[in-house]
Amino acid sequence: MPTPHPSPAALPQDIEFRFPRHARSVGRARALLREQATSGKLPDEVTETAVLLLSELMTNAYRHAKVPPGREIRARCVLNDDGCLRVSVSDASDTLPTPREASLEDEAGRGLALVAALADDWGAAPRPGGIGKTVWFELKSGSEAPAGK
Repeated sequence: MPTPHPSPAALPQDIEFRFPRHARSVGRARALLREQATSGKLPDEVTETAVLLLSELMTNAYRHAKVPPGREIRARCVLNDDGCLRVSVSDASDTLPTPREASLEDEAGRGLALVAALADDWGAAPRPGGIGKTVWFELKSGSEAPAGK
């Protein structure tokens, strides 16, 4: 007898993934978020925006977190009952991110501006215990544009 598939309501609404601090982890995080968003029946536009913004935060964590080898990056996705998706990325660096303005010639430096422009809300804070930081964003399911934009 085949194993029954769980209903979307039975799928995890709060899940955390741990990744090595490596470029390949960015793609793996995107795939896992897309899988969770699909199982949570999020609208495609919310899913695509969330995947893009997670990619930016994961890339920042693996490129800029100057920490000893072996430290992990954690990505957490929480889908609230009201359909709000909160995605956070934690690393072992204590340095909080600082948005900057990139010139037309710059090949990098636009990630946090993208997060600020597309997310309904976002922020960064030191992790409890004083080791590392967490950068997060929220997207509201079904909103046409971010609040206050």
